[in-house]
Amino acid sequence: MSRILLADADAFFVAVARKEDPEGAGRAPLLIVGGRPGSRGVVCSASYETRAFGVRSAMSITLALKLCPDALCVPVPRQACTDSSGAIKRVLERFTPAVEGASIDEWYLDLSGTEALYQHESLEATARRIRAAVLDETGMALSIGGGPNKLVAKLAAERAKPTKAPEAGGVHIVPDDGVSDFMATLALSDIPGIGPKLTAKLHDLGLDRVPDVLQHDDATLARWLDAKTAAWLRARVGGNSVSAVEPHAPAKQVSREETFDRDVSEVTKVESELRRLCAKVSADLRGDGLTARTVTVKYRTNDWTTRTAGRTLREGIESDRAVTDVALELFRKLRVAQRKPARLIGVALSNFASSRDAEQLTMFAPSTPAVEVPRDRDLSRALDRVREKFGDEAIGSGPKRERPLGEKGARRPR
Repeated sequence: MSRILLADADAFFVAVARKEDPEGAGRAPLLIVGGRPGSRGVVCSASYETRAFGVRSAMSITLALKLCPDALCVPVPRQACTDSSGAIKRVLERFTPAVEGASIDEWYLDLSGTEALYQHESLEATARRIRAAVLDETGMALSIGGGPNKLVAKLAAERAKPTKAPEAGGVHIVPDDGVSDFMATLALSDIPGIGPKLTAKLHDLGLDRVPDVLQHDDATLARWLDAKTAAWLRARVGGNSVSAVEPHAPAKQVSREETFDRDVSEVTKVESELRRLCAKVSADLRGDGLTARTVTVKYRTNDWTTRTAGRTLREGIESDRAVTDVALELFRKLRVAQRKPARLIGVALSNFASSRDAEQLTMFAPSTPAVEVPRDRDLSRALDRVREKFGDEAIGSGPKRERPLGEKGARRPR
């Protein structure tokens, strides 16, 4: 029998900020923001008091402060968040070695086969002991959901949150024989993987909640959707998932993005910042001994329209120059379709391989911008050593740029 938990740190960024500054951040409704406080950036996280006014993540700071004028804006405490995340994980790993980090503030735990170790206590009792240990040793509160698989555990963790069910005490466990009843209480939009587009399509078919889907047979669903989507939806609403907890699963991407303090119309300035982000994300990649085959650029304009463009290469790359060449090419394609002032620019690398594979790169035509030769990698690694000794701003590999405007950090591969 599988016994899976999802531990979700409550209002993680807010909680960390309040630990760092209990006298200031601890006494007011709080917004954790991207960009500089008071700028035209976005809300990364909001305290529960602030959410009561309708403030949500990804909302503009301007709108958030209109809804809650007394809110205090503080930047993301990046290093403190990394430290707190690591501290929580170390406590979790005392209960089981099978801990998978889903994000900086979420962890899956597989306690299957540990019944004898915990004297056959219920999964709920174990979850409450885990929650108490984390709170006692790190000061961070968790919402923990449990069930027979990762999907049900994640949905149960949402049900355990203090805003959803204060009486649950931060823990909600779904027993094996209670999955169907639990799933029947959900809206389709609650289920991971059912995004806004599919939700809208299902709504047009009169399908808004799990029971709406269950009343139709497979043939009807396949006629309305397609056979593959219908089968996937059927499994999803049934609470079925075969995804295993992977303690050593690598991150799927490493990224850097920046929200500008003000709308930026000058293309050269946006490109300069994109070059800077490419240098940082490439250094992150090299620091973990990886190359990446896929480069993706994210571009948000001042009307809050977000566009992305990506390219997958034949060979993995790691150098500042190669990543920058591809990213600039993608950005210029996005600019053809949308020339409004920029609000955000970002770059992500994915499709990883070990960096030692890069030594066998094929030599393509010089005109191909993604070509990476040993000299590119050697130069980038030399720059890494200079930056490590003298700081990130000590040296660059691209055109001279203006002072950085503020940046949202990356999730590093483990």
